[in-house]
Amino acid sequence: MRVIRAVAALNSGCAVGSRQAVRYAGLTSRVAAANSPAAQCYNSRLSGLRHFSRSPVSRASSAAEAALKQAKELAAANMTPEAAAARMTPEEKKRLSMLRNIGIAAHIDSGKTTVTERILFYTGRVKAIHEVRGRDGVGAKMDSMELERERGITIQSAATFADWKKTENGKEETYHFNLIDTPGHIDFTIEVERAMRVLDGAVMVLCAVSGVQSQTITVDRQMKRYNVPRISFVNKMDRMGANPFKAVEMINSKLKIAAAAVQIPIGSEKEFEGVVDLIHMRSIRNDGQRGINVKVSNTIPEHLRELAEQKRQELIEKLADVDDEIAEMFLEEKTPTPEQIKAAIRRATISLKFTPVLMGSALADKCIQPMLDAVCDYLPNPSNVDNTALDRSKGEQPVKLLPYNSLPFVGLAFKLEENPYGQLTYIRVYQGSLKKGQYLYNSRNDKKVRIPRIVRMHSNEMEDVSEIGAGEICAVFGVECASGDTFTDGRLPYGMSSMFVPESVMSLSIKPKRSSDADAFSKAMNRFMREDPTFRLHVDEESEETIISGMGELHLDIYVERLRREYKVECETGKPRVAYRETISKRADFDYLLKRQTGGPGDYARVMGWIEPNAENPEANKFEERVVGGTIPDKYLAACGKGFDEACIKGPLLGHKVIGASMVITDGATHVTDSSDYAFNLATQMAFRKAFTEAGGTVLEPLMKTTITAPAEFQGNVLMLMNKRGSIVDTEVGADEFTMIAECSLNAMFGFSTHLRAATQGKGEFSMEFSHYAAAPPHLQKELVAAHQKELEAKRTK
Repeated sequence: MRVIRAVAALNSGCAVGSRQAVRYAGLTSRVAAANSPAAQCYNSRLSGLRHFSRSPVSRASSAAEAALKQAKELAAANMTPEAAAARMTPEEKKRLSMLRNIGIAAHIDSGKTTVTERILFYTGRVKAIHEVRGRDGVGAKMDSMELERERGITIQSAATFADWKKTENGKEETYHFNLIDTPGHIDFTIEVERAMRVLDGAVMVLCAVSGVQSQTITVDRQMKRYNVPRISFVNKMDRMGANPFKAVEMINSKLKIAAAAVQIPIGSEKEFEGVVDLIHMRSIRNDGQRGINVKVSNTIPEHLRELAEQKRQELIEKLADVDDEIAEMFLEEKTPTPEQIKAAIRRATISLKFTPVLMGSALADKCIQPMLDAVCDYLPNPSNVDNTALDRSKGEQPVKLLPYNSLPFVGLAFKLEENPYGQLTYIRVYQGSLKKGQYLYNSRNDKKVRIPRIVRMHSNEMEDVSEIGAGEICAVFGVECASGDTFTDGRLPYGMSSMFVPESVMSLSIKPKRSSDADAFSKAMNRFMREDPTFRLHVDEESEETIISGMGELHLDIYVERLRREYKVECETGKPRVAYRETISKRADFDYLLKRQTGGPGDYARVMGWIEPNAENPEANKFEERVVGGTIPDKYLAACGKGFDEACIKGPLLGHKVIGASMVITDGATHVTDSSDYAFNLATQMAFRKAFTEAGGTVLEPLMKTTITAPAEFQGNVLMLMNKRGSIVDTEVGADEFTMIAECSLNAMFGFSTHLRAATQGKGEFSMEFSHYAAAPPHLQKELVAAHQKELEAKRTK
């Protein structure tokens, strides 16, 4: 009976309200059949009750919806840049304006680590200066790895932080630097790449004698790739043949960026004692032990006054080309004030149009402090730089990130390092703040991770902090991630573009001498690959050898040495393997029939068409089908495409990748029962291999752009070495050394460092970077193909 009443109440629309309403509903159902006036009376009463009981509920729900909508709008409004900027406290604004994230980058042996050591000393981070390969055996602070101290080179970029006190308008202001010292060798270029990816500015160090060198050009390219403003520092002003104005000219001509000196030297070579500041027209000299005191004089040496006036005018003219305000004053023939010149340099530097050039000698402890003042004056703070993320909810639309603490957190993991306490992850905080114990989300895999410990790095030392603000660089423990991962606090669907990773150019076969070391070897390889994206490892299916690949001979040597020292694993390495490529030079037609019977269903596929060089892109392969009349169904054509891709992975000549090939399938045939995806995949591979020789199959070898620098007296010896190995592109002879640029086959460059040392009494140095692929000489192609066939034959007879 209760069920019937409930149904009746639902049908009449009265089932909302109190028990009284339900009781009336039951009564109505009993008297409705009589159709009496009482029924009408009850109905009218019910109607009133129904409206009375529903009205507050509907009003409450609409009020809740309105409140929710208002809360969402308020939250969205609070997350806007304008609202975040309005909420910033004066202390937060001051912190941001006093923050500089800078890197020191340059060519090999330009003095990057020596400059960084002086910066740490003058800012009070270290109590004593230790030289790179110094006699005291301690080594520079930033070269914390034993191998770095032995070889006198930087292998890993090292991060630190320091505070610099600068006097502005008679008041002392404290600037906070996050500093990264980067390697100079092309082999460790990934360290420079990831540093440039997260820095706001850089100090480009140049040698006063050599000026712009090969690796300076590479560093310049990396700075331009990530839009990093830079100031230039001409180091080694006390060396014989030092000429800072040659360096300024080379920045303008070779790097294609406007540059002008903001200082001129007082004295030269051994007589170098300080600089003239062209903006304020005053002399700056260093005094006291280790040049700790800076003496500023408003008088300029008389013999330099004319040169100072001339160079100051050049500076103003250069600024007029890149800054509108100075250009107007220049046209009106007004002389800008020092403050206007400094403001113009800052604007032009941040907008990537100009680089001011300073000079000094780090080893002689001269003129490093004015360079630190220039970092504060001309390089941007985090709020002056445009950093963007990609909004995945809007089709990866670029979104500007702002370094405000009150906004949701966005950070980029740019470097991983193994540590006795676990994996250390370096993070650049682009937006929001990071607190100890906070939960973050990895936007690559949406994994939630807790941050148990935050540290500031000082080379290999750590300082624990509980919170890090927007725009800072820190390191965290206990986070499993990959280099280039983006982290958010879960409120934003953002990801950030990762860094550019160059292709590896050299490979070695490697295996541990003792089979008992296999576990340690595997652990080391996993760690090295996680830390360094340019270090790759794979097992060759044919030879079953473990192959490691990297950026050059030195790169792989360092990892083999680290295996021995850090993991106590002695390894055997085979002859370096060159990453050859294979291609075709002309068109060749094919008509291939695959017909096999194996007891059960067989394999049947026939493919016809041609292969030819890919005219559109000589670096890529292309598959095309032009089948008319459905002689090959679509599902088998897809298998043909896969077969072509698989055939290109291992070429017919050497088993290396095929590039620049185009395959067109025009016709074919199928069998009712024996045709399959597998059959067409295999038939396409066989057809490609068969036609490859007829299409003029060629082996391509990697050509390297090789830059050699050595004292001028050894030019003849180096010329003889290079004539055997490649073609010379350019030679530049300086006061006491020369630079030679050549294009050489990578195969011919193995062991070159030993020959170069012998030919130049250990004074020559060289760097290589991949240029392009070109056809190998015919005799080399024959040797390589014969060696490959011999290898295959040896495997078959095993």
